[in-house]
Amino acid sequence: MHLLDRRRIALERTVNALSGAAIAFAHLVALLVLWITNAWPAWALSLLALAWPAVFAFLLWFAIGWPAIDYRHWRYRVDHEGIEIWSGVIWRQTVTVPRSRVQHIDVAQGPLERSYGLATLSIYTAGTRYSKVDLPGLDHGVALGLRDALLPKDAEPAV
Repeated sequence: MHLLDRRRIALERTVNALSGAAIAFAHLVALLVLWITNAWPAWALSLLALAWPAVFAFLLWFAIGWPAIDYRHWRYRVDHEGIEIWSGVIWRQTVTVPRSRVQHIDVAQGPLERSYGLATLSIYTAGTRYSKVDLPGLDHGVALGLRDALLPKDAEPAV
């Protein structure tokens, strides 16, 4: 049983902080526009103004606290049969991908993942349900190693 790389917590905090800042700013701008245009009654604007600190506090908690909670609920195991991934804080799921179902595997890095040295392993399988399974938050070298380890060993070269 393996955990994701701990740097995923910092990456998720960065992503959530950027998203949260954009949402909080949009809420504030909407509040100001409504106030300037007098489009809503004063009591409605007062409620929105009182809601802004609550929204900001939730977004702050989501940026700082949630990534550590989410990190603790990701696990994966690779063996001779394939890979098994456990995830989910509220809705938990277990995905098992047998080696015989693996069609191809990608290792991807977005700009923020690259800056943290992390990658996402994407496993593509035959079928419709779970035809793509992602395992985010892996060290780039580990993701490349898993890619090589999960590819079927008896596959013939493509023509």
